[in-house]
Amino acid sequence: MNSTIKFAKKTLINNRRSNYTLPTNTKLYPAQWNWDSAFIALGYSNFNLDYSFKEIETLISGQWDDGMIPHILFHIKDLNYTPNYKAWNCGGKISSSGITQPPILASILRIIIERQKFSKKKVKKYQTLILKIKKYLKWFIRYRDPKRTGLISILHPWESGYDNSPLWDKPMSKVKIDSKLNYKRKDNKIVKKSQRPLKIDYDRYVTIKNHLRQLNYDPKKLYFKSKFNVVDVGFNSLFLKALKDLDFLLKFIGKKSSFLKKYILLNESKLVKLYNSKKMKFKNKDLKNNTSVEIPSITNFFMLFADLNNNLINRELIKSLKKYSKNEKYFFPSISSKHKSFEEKRYWRGPVWVNCNWIIYQGLKNKDKKFAEIIRKKTINLVEKKKFREYYSCKSGLGMGAKNFSWTAALYLDFKLNRS
Repeated sequence: MNSTIKFAKKTLINNRRSNYTLPTNTKLYPAQWNWDSAFIALGYSNFNLDYSFKEIETLISGQWDDGMIPHILFHIKDLNYTPNYKAWNCGGKISSSGITQPPILASILRIIIERQKFSKKKVKKYQTLILKIKKYLKWFIRYRDPKRTGLISILHPWESGYDNSPLWDKPMSKVKIDSKLNYKRKDNKIVKKSQRPLKIDYDRYVTIKNHLRQLNYDPKKLYFKSKFNVVDVGFNSLFLKALKDLDFLLKFIGKKSSFLKKYILLNESKLVKLYNSKKMKFKNKDLKNNTSVEIPSITNFFMLFADLNNNLINRELIKSLKKYSKNEKYFFPSISSKHKSFEEKRYWRGPVWVNCNWIIYQGLKNKDKKFAEIIRKKTINLVEKKKFREYYSCKSGLGMGAKNFSWTAALYLDFKLNRS
């Protein structure tokens, strides 16, 4: 067996705790993260299906009564992370954050079930999981699009998963920082400061978080009162794909939802209107400040994963993606290296993230197999060369951030062992 495959499996096992897996074995992220766990579950499905479903079940066990699955679950009362469980002061049986993350879980569960060739009878065993995911996705529609515009909002940059992306620079610049902030960061002592978000970013993150807490995380109020409210194309792409994959899973268990089907059509039609055919790119909408945001982020290409029923846009996006990566040694920089906001080493402002490559590969494999295979091979080669880092330089391949990073190990396994 390939030594890197063995190391990937070992990395996941070493990062595993009681039925869930930490993003890394350092003190950087001492909890369970929402979309990390989804990717991790996919990795486990390649060699231990029991661990895979335990990961998913543990994540869903933190679901709030209203349907939200938080972006962090604090199974252990660890105070090393900022903001920790006390700072959030919320959650049900499990202490958690008061916000969510991209709902990629539905898509991951579909992939696992299809690859394992589960019978309808076997899928029935996971009916409870599927219905809880349905409740989660309906939560987004109810509380993150209360006006039924067809577009889902995120109310904190952390909800996107790509925390300090230049996508948020403009809307974040409008956030007035609380003068009485009191918090201590530890992330930039574990990882080089040059690779982490700036202090002004964190000041704004905590200001928004504190305001959400003051509103008691009331989902009926947050959409209208949050200091940050953005319709992000990348997030909506993952949400649209989640809806489509949930619809598939519901059929497996003999359930239907005309409500979700209608929203799929609405969401897709509204997303298409955010596309500029001349520039061959999508724009975000800053609802809080009534402006548009156009930044060349790799997450804009997540729309390929959403499988739009629009061949013209799909073809143009692929053409644009090839141009985006044309001069890069390593795929894909999180922000185009030609853009003024690009920073080679700072978190989501330039480095390569394996999960982005995986999302785009999944969207491309049935649209441009040749290019998809190039992405797969380039990603495998990068990871085998630099091991399981959190992110990498698109210029030198330098591994940065956390070491022994779980989703990198998990998705490496998926790239290496699957082409479907």
